[in-house]
Amino acid sequence: MATFLYRLGRFSFRKRHVVALFWVALLALAGAGAAGAPAAGNSSFSIPGTEAQKAFDLLDERFPGASADGATARVVFKAPDGEKMTDPGNKAAVQETVDELSGGAEVAQVSDPYQGGGVSQDGTVAYASVTYKVSGMELEETSREALEAAAEDARDSGLTVEIGGDALQAVPETGSAEIIGIGVAAVVLVITLGSLLAAGLPLLTAIVGVGIGVATITALASTLDLGSTTSILASMIGLAVGIDYALFVVSRYRAELAEGREREEAAGRAVGTAGSAVVFAGLTVVIALVGLSVVNIPMLTKMGIAAAGTVAVAVLIALTLIPAVLGYAGRRVRPAGEKSKLLGGGRAKDKADRPNMGTRWASFVVRRPLAVLLLGIVGLGAAAVPAGSLELGLPDDGSQPTSTTQRRAYDLLSEGFGPGFNGPLVVVVDAQGSDDPQAVFQQAGDEIKALDNVVNVAPAAPNKAGDTATIAVIPDAKPSSAATEDLVHDIRAAGADIKDDTGADVLVTGATAMNIDVSQKLNDALVPYLVLVVGLAFLLLIVVFRSILVPLKAALGFLLSVLAALGAVVAVYQWGWLSGLMGVEETGPIMSMMPIFMVGVVFGLAMDYEVFLVTRIREAHVHGEKPSQAVVTGFRYSARVVTAAAVIMIAVFSGFIGSSDSMVKMIGFGLAIAVLFDAFVVRMAIVPAVLALLGAKAWWLPKWLDRALPNVDVEGESLAVHDRAADKDDEDKELVRA
Repeated sequence: MATFLYRLGRFSFRKRHVVALFWVALLALAGAGAAGAPAAGNSSFSIPGTEAQKAFDLLDERFPGASADGATARVVFKAPDGEKMTDPGNKAAVQETVDELSGGAEVAQVSDPYQGGGVSQDGTVAYASVTYKVSGMELEETSREALEAAAEDARDSGLTVEIGGDALQAVPETGSAEIIGIGVAAVVLVITLGSLLAAGLPLLTAIVGVGIGVATITALASTLDLGSTTSILASMIGLAVGIDYALFVVSRYRAELAEGREREEAAGRAVGTAGSAVVFAGLTVVIALVGLSVVNIPMLTKMGIAAAGTVAVAVLIALTLIPAVLGYAGRRVRPAGEKSKLLGGGRAKDKADRPNMGTRWASFVVRRPLAVLLLGIVGLGAAAVPAGSLELGLPDDGSQPTSTTQRRAYDLLSEGFGPGFNGPLVVVVDAQGSDDPQAVFQQAGDEIKALDNVVNVAPAAPNKAGDTATIAVIPDAKPSSAATEDLVHDIRAAGADIKDDTGADVLVTGATAMNIDVSQKLNDALVPYLVLVVGLAFLLLIVVFRSILVPLKAALGFLLSVLAALGAVVAVYQWGWLSGLMGVEETGPIMSMMPIFMVGVVFGLAMDYEVFLVTRIREAHVHGEKPSQAVVTGFRYSARVVTAAAVIMIAVFSGFIGSSDSMVKMIGFGLAIAVLFDAFVVRMAIVPAVLALLGAKAWWLPKWLDRALPNVDVEGESLAVHDRAADKDDEDKELVRA
């Protein structure tokens, strides 16, 4: 592989105009597709194989035209102090709002609070439910504007009016913090590379890669039903790895220049060595992201594949566009150790022989490996303790900031009708094969009323055929509570008994039941996913490092860092520690997708640092150095760059903490803290400590396996052989001339 990538690097450097034109054309093509495509909305959410989804599909079949998957809104009214919603003036204002909403082109139905039991017992709060013919993703902006205008008209009459539901869900915004993250990355690159131009190259190429990835996602969003968060997550991961991969290639290029190589040769060798690490690091990230498809949740699968595509583009850009732009830069990119005049270059190097920070740190770890190892494990173990209290759920309007109308509507409904009113359960009774469907409906309603934690059970509402009915159930507790989850399980248990007695199916659905089912599905999939991803990456790392213990150590270190990161997420978003600093307005259960998403993404990113750091150590070992000295040598050449790469990735991920979307905010924090733990505790401390303790045993591989494995030559040994052959040819020519 090293030889192939070496040739690719030299080709890209030499044919820089062709390579640059190709990438610019690809960016323009993707941009044109994005410009002409419909805007992304909120992806339709389905969880195949669950009871909630089965019931939802049954509703679509048995209640045609009911817009089961249509967008919904709840317009909540509150009377002024001392007044009731039943007062004539307030009642007239509400009726006018209902009439105004009913005229919408996409509106399927609007409920009248005074005819459908939509007024609280104390008379202070009322609500009107609006159902649309299309999903929230397909809802026209004019319909949202009409909804807000109707609410504003009602406010003019003196009422407090707020709107809940998914009809007003906005495309999430990341805010200015993302720009700050990129700014931090730029500063780190300048310090690391010692040149404004060299620092600009990774940023430029990463932005090109993310631009291609995000534009492609935008162009395909409507066709493939990609949600608005898909492009944000793809840009988050693509930007971070794009900068890092480019940084590693540029740094190796400068190191090759420092050894006296010509620029084209240096570009080829940078791609042949650092580029090999980029390929395998990127491959582990892609495996982890594509592996999310095993969960069988379409939204999560699409997010993973889209992000994986962006990572693949980042890898290709690092291998081709980076050497091309290095060709354009020429002598303005200086050898390692030299700085531009603007940054202090040209001064006397009075400390040229002084060991750098990476050398000093690695020497310290090699002298005291056991102490460093124990301290790292204990520290990460302490950070992981809160993960034992992990509670999972999916965000609803109750997790929105209090400044939003959705959250205020949620609070008003809780105040007027009880906390469970925000998470009604829909029980679907399929009595198609029953002799007396009406009796089955009545039996189901009676048994549900007898359960604990039930506030209200509405009468069964049959379809036109009379063989299927829906029963609305209002729990006593809020949607995300354990009590509501227990109630869902109790209803399903009662439904199993009814099926045994009558043969009728009793299914529970609704947003709350969907959330419970998806949380359970994600929990069940976590271990198989972990085995699949870690297993595949373990095999890949065996090929890369030609060792059993090094990949095993890499996997165990990853588990430590991801558990510690989950502990930090629980401490901030569930317990409320430092919530003000992180902009968390409402604590609660951790998003159900968080553990499995973090496992996938963090594993891929953790292997990035593992590959970049350990390949440099193995390279030194392969070239004849003793194990402990190889660790020091590896750190001398790679610690500074790995540190810079980690700081850049943390800065980029932290930028997304400012997002308006609670899911993006939580993922941004989780990934940032995970990289912090993994890069600085696991890879920079635990890894050298373990390698120092293992010594030469770290690189042990059974002979039969060594013969069976392909030689991918990540360390560039074939290039060293090429050097020795070239040197011998030169010597022979000298002898002939002599």
